[in-house]
Amino acid sequence: MSITEDFLSSSEEQEIVAAIVKAEKETSGEIRVHIEEHSDLPVLERAQEVFKMLDMHKTSARNGVLFYIGVKDRHFAIIGDDGIDAVVPYDFWENTKKTVIDHFKANNFKQGIIAGILQSGKQLKHFFPYNGKDDVNELPNQISRG
Repeated sequence: MSITEDFLSSSEEQEIVAAIVKAEKETSGEIRVHIEEHSDLPVLERAQEVFKMLDMHKTSARNGVLFYIGVKDRHFAIIGDDGIDAVVPYDFWENTKKTVIDHFKANNFKQGIIAGILQSGKQLKHFFPYNGKDDVNELPNQISRG
């Protein structure tokens, strides 16, 4: 098995996907998680590259959120699309990032990702509320790998 396959068990991945579904019931924002082993790029640059690769910039409200994890490099980034950046304070992601990293430092990777996802949904609902039955899930909820 690869380092990315060993990072989370299949049941842990299912719990993360369930957290994405739950968070997206709070907001029209679209949340994705991407895990890869290594990148030669700086973490934010690579996260932005993955964001585009996953077509996250194509949501109607430009409100996609990516949780990027570089397992071998011990890298983590959370980034939002232009629609989010246009309306939130500059330090909007800092508390979420801190929550995730605190869990990661204790090797609680699944809990860190889930806590960050749920916190993101709660934060985003103030700017991008859930549209009820008219809300369309524009991006897949499953974890992507690089």
